[in-house]
This record gives sequence, structure tokens and C-alpha cells, in this order.
Amino acid sequence: MLINTAKFVISNTRADKCPRHDKPEYAFIGRSNVGKSSLINMLTGRNGLAMTSSTPGKTMLINHFLINDSWYIVDLPGYGYAQRNKSAREELRRIIEDYILNREELTNLFVLIDSRHAPQKIDMEFINWLGENGVPFSIVFTKTDKLSKSEEKKNISAYCAQLLETWEELPPIFVTSSEKGIGRDELLDYIDQLNQLVANAQSPAESENP
Repeated sequence: MLINTAKFVISNTRADKCPRHDKPEYAFIGRSNVGKSSLINMLTGRNGLAMTSSTPGKTMLINHFLINDSWYIVDLPGYGYAQRNKSAREELRRIIEDYILNREELTNLFVLIDSRHAPQKIDMEFINWLGENGVPFSIVFTKTDKLSKSEEKKNISAYCAQLLETWEELPPIFVTSSEKGIGRDELLDYIDQLNQLVANAQSPAESENP
């Protein structure tokens, strides 16, 4: 898939204030400092599209970007930033859960995981929460350029093994590096496949009223 246009549309803190449309929507989320903005910029080929910050946990907004005038990338706040006070953490939880559970336009959630670390409890809890709520998602391992191939394989295998302790099968998994462009084609091809499925799907109204 070629990205011809990518533009910022709006920021919100509530799902019911997000744009209403009939286009597929792909949200990106992960722990603070996982490389989310860098990945979005890499995917779109626009270095300044999603603002990166040296301060982890700074973003508390739902940011919408319209891609090729036909689908959306959504940059969600990072989760699990312990240095925020209790009220700020609760507000982050509300923003994230409100969007994920109530946003009808959400087609797929990409959960970003830093490949440099062993399985983190907060990531596993979040993934299991998605499963409990029937949220369609994929896993994206980031920053693989910071590891040797053997370290990368070891860490990703550890995550997969832990997931399979409670999951019957794994969700789609992608391996990326924003600095080197690794995984860009695979992610965009997957989004393109989902876009085609959405385009070909029959609407609920048509199914109920043949």
C-alpha cells in the first residue's frame, strides 16, 4: 500500500467527540515510551505527523490522522506510566477504555510492545483485558534494531509462550524498527487486507433486511 496523503484531523479526550465516519479506523497503543509516535511517522512516511516527546506519558489525547482520505490512524495515550498521580492515571484509564470499548469505528487495535524487555505484567494484563472484552487486536514489537537477532527471537518467543498459557492461538504479530523501516510493508499490507474486508462486508442493516 502506498501512503499518498496523511493529515492530522483532531484531538479528543472522549470517544463520543471523535469524528463520525464510515471509514476503517486503526488505533495504536502501548506503554509509555514504546515508540508509538515514531512508528506512526514511519508507517506514513511523515516524520512530523505524530509528535514524539522525550517525556514519557505526556500525551493524554486521542489523535486522529486521515490516511489517503480513506482510513484513519488513531494515536492513543500510552498506558502504565507510574509517575503520574492517581487522578491522572485514572483519567488516562478512562480515556483509553472509553475509546476501545465504545468506538464503533475501531477496526483493529495495534498493541505495541518494546522488544528489548522480557514479558511485562502490565502488557499481559492489558492484552488479556482486550481478550475478555472481545477487542480485535494485533501485537507490534518495536525497537528491534536495538537487539541482536538472537535476543530479538528470545524475547518475542518468551512473550508468545506466556500468551499461549492462556490463549488458544496468538493474534497477528509484527516485528518492527522505526529507525530502519522494518515491518512497514507487512503492517501496511495487513491494514490493506482489513480495509478490503471492511469494504466487502455487508452492513448489519443489509443483513437484517434482505
